[in-house]
Amino acid sequence: MVGYGFMGKAHSQAWRNAERFYELPLRPELTALCGRSDQAVADAARTYGFAACETDWRRLIARADIDLVDICTPGDTHAQIAIAALAAGKHVLCEKPLANTVAQAEEMTAAAERAAARGARAMVGFNYRRVPALALARQLIADGRLGTIRHVRAQYLQDWIVDPQFPLVWRLQADKAGSGALGDLGAHSIDLAQHLTGQRITGVSALLETLVPERPLPGAYSGLSATADAQAARGKVTVDDAALFTARFDGGAIGVFEATRFATGHKNAMRIEVNGSLGSVAFDCESLNELSYYDASQDAGTAGFRRILVTEPTHPYLAAWWPPGHLIGYEHTFTHQIKDLVEALAEGSAPEPSFADGLRTQLVLAAVAESAAANSVFTPVPSERQARA
Repeated sequence: MVGYGFMGKAHSQAWRNAERFYELPLRPELTALCGRSDQAVADAARTYGFAACETDWRRLIARADIDLVDICTPGDTHAQIAIAALAAGKHVLCEKPLANTVAQAEEMTAAAERAAARGARAMVGFNYRRVPALALARQLIADGRLGTIRHVRAQYLQDWIVDPQFPLVWRLQADKAGSGALGDLGAHSIDLAQHLTGQRITGVSALLETLVPERPLPGAYSGLSATADAQAARGKVTVDDAALFTARFDGGAIGVFEATRFATGHKNAMRIEVNGSLGSVAFDCESLNELSYYDASQDAGTAGFRRILVTEPTHPYLAAWWPPGHLIGYEHTFTHQIKDLVEALAEGSAPEPSFADGLRTQLVLAAVAESAAANSVFTPVPSERQARA
């Protein structure tokens, strides 16, 4: 594994837990963890259960005792690590978004296609596909329970940078993150919308906004406010803070998307609703074990959205976990991701989502950014009455 921050911790737990709850055809071994700081990566390796550590990802890839490389670094390093790992015959799991640019994502997808001919597989980590409630929603849609899909509404709302004195971390720098709320949050919504509906986004109209253009540099933030020195030690935010766009799908559906890290009071409200001619489904990540379902064939006098508690052993992924009504959490989605990946590797099949799926999302991200950059703002023409006033 390369990287040991938030995603490294989540992935590590998943690699440890997958074989303990599922009968996997292959046994994962946590061989080596890679990071830039000797002491920090050594401490993380002990905490996460890795047998060894490295401070150079090139040495990690060169090791003969490693079959798979899990990339949990910022987006600016995804392409070089993934392409090198695939060229070395390693399987690759890469966190989303796949890259920072379409060109990088295309190179990664081409490398994955070349590697597949030699037996090496690649997968991008869109973990929300593995939420049991969303997997159930996909089943309902695929089974025709919603009829013709007409609308998609997707929001991803967080508030962790609502304080203008929060420091200029890497996620707020375009050279490292690629984009802001659009790529960090919106990528999940884009992938889910296409995955759930089975339709591809073919056109967008967008607005991007940076709400706080400058922030204190790291180290100048006390947790509540910037220190006095921070007023001079500031840097430019080079990504979007909020993204809004509408979309058309190739199956005839239309969609509206919102992603922001400035939605005060919302911690991880990843929401998606799909409306069809025969019914609707709706999901909110802050109620992760629930799916709302509306069946339009019900009697109008008693019809309404009903809450499905998605904890039954017959629901996707849940036979391995707890008795009905005993809830699972965010971390389980990563365990499900590892389960699916390991099973695909054992079968010799292509794991999903593929790098081609990641590229598809990257193309939409780029289209949104291009649309926003070209957007014109029109001032409403005053009415005759307003003009007289």
